Parts: sequence; C-alpha cells; structure tokens
Amino acid sequence: MKKAIEMMQKIQVAIGGFFLCVFLLTVVFQMLSRYMGIAATWTEDVSMYSFIWAVFMGGGAMVYEKRHFAFTSISDMLKDGPAKKILSIVISVIMLYFAVLMAYYGYKVTRQFWNYTWVNIPSFKRGPTWLCLPLCGVTSAIYLVYQIIDDIGNLAKGGNK
Repeated sequence: MKKAIEMMQKIQVAIGGFFLCVFLLTVVFQMLSRYMGIAATWTEDVSMYSFIWAVFMGGGAMVYEKRHFAFTSISDMLKDGPAKKILSIVISVIMLYFAVLMAYYGYKVTRQFWNYTWVNIPSFKRGPTWLCLPLCGVTSAIYLVYQIIDDIGNLAKGGNK
C-alpha cells in the first residue's frame, strides 16, 4: 500500500513539474512574441491553466509529505509522542474534510465547465483544465487517510514514531 501511494505521489509531482515547465516556457514565449511584435494570444490561456495544474498537483503531492499545511506552533510545545500523534490525527481529519469538499465541488465545477471552450483557443474544452481540482482532492484524501491509519497504528504501538 505504501509503495502504491508513494508511486502516486511521484506521478503527481511529475505532472506538476511538467505543467510548471509548460507555464515557464509559455511565459517566455509570450515575452519573446511581444518583443518581436507577434500576436500570441493563446499564451495567456495556456500559461494560466498550466499554472493552475502545477499548483494543484504540487499541493496535493505535498499533503503526502506533510509539507502543504503545517501547524507547528502547537506540536512544538508538546513533549510526548502520543499527544503529538493525536494532534496529527486531528489535523489530518480536518484536512481530510476539506480534501473531500475539494473533490466533490471540484467534480461539480469540472462537470459544469466540461463543454465550455477556451477564450483564445475555441477548439479546446475547459473541462479537462479544471480536472485538477477533483484530482487534487481525491489524492489528498487518499494521502490523509493513509496518514491517519499510520498515526493510529503508531499510537496503538506506543506513539513514539
């Protein structure tokens, strides 16, 4: 199970990295085209939607590493392991609630905009561009459920891990 989740996280990081590269290349192309006086209006849509994909894929992947949200002020005050694990479980449950909301409403937004077209590239549909929302919500929820199960298991064994 852990290997499958780690593989999913690596794929998500790779997808986010790919879209970050697309974003950077598009912005550079947009700057060059403006400098040379060439109209490249499509670059605005491509850069915006690739940045959105990069952010949501990276954000979801960071949930697995517990780097996306960090409430360290309370956990730094706690000395014993079981209290830290309980706090970690509480934080993960709160984040899981929001991840499920993101998956649900992301799905609804994706369905609503599925047949809408891009402004500057009418042959492209907007639905796939918003698919990153439910994907991020679902993968974040999977990572959080895994972390909650892992924390409960460690707590049952003594809570020192």
